[in-house]
Amino acid sequence: MNDKEIFLDIEKHLLNDDKPSNYIQEALDAKLLDKYPFSMIKELQEVDQNPKFHPEGNVFIHTMMVVDEGAKRRDKSKNKRAFMWALLLHDIGKKPTTKIRKGRLTSYDHDIVGADMARKFLEYFNEEENFINEVKGLVGWHMQSLFVTKNMKFQNIGDMLDDVEINEIVLVSLSDRLGRSGLDKQEINDTFIQIDKFKEKISNFNKQTV
Repeated sequence: MNDKEIFLDIEKHLLNDDKPSNYIQEALDAKLLDKYPFSMIKELQEVDQNPKFHPEGNVFIHTMMVVDEGAKRRDKSKNKRAFMWALLLHDIGKKPTTKIRKGRLTSYDHDIVGADMARKFLEYFNEEENFINEVKGLVGWHMQSLFVTKNMKFQNIGDMLDDVEINEIVLVSLSDRLGRSGLDKQEINDTFIQIDKFKEKISNFNKQTV
């Protein structure tokens, strides 16, 4: 298969499978992800994460869990294609940004770096600018649910809402937060509460600025 055929095959499974991760794992095993730009996804296997927040293991494992979570709610998205590609690419920025700082793994600015990497990934396939911008926006702002609900200095609701729709960033955030292993019923419930809080805060901000 040529690069475009692999891209379209991945997309078909992202949009139709209950568990897109099964095909992506098969593609990985068949060495279909060895070449650039698919190597951006393959190399996530090499990136460890802080086990406190990601007991499931490396970034590739987390990403596979996230796309499967996204498959459960992609019908709620206004643009399923952009939504699912954003989930697959949301953490590609962790490869160049993950470092050990003060004895723990961190990946500062992986969202910002990842947005530019997502653009390059999609530009390689000559995708339309509107589609690229939508995916890039969702990748670049996917950490905002954490920043906003914890009232951190990195929150930037105004600029975020210039780039993404509320419904879409909420769906991405929920899939990302649930795509982890070891969550008990209480933690899952708390995640939904936090995402609802995020949605309420950004919705209220939007109303105030209209």
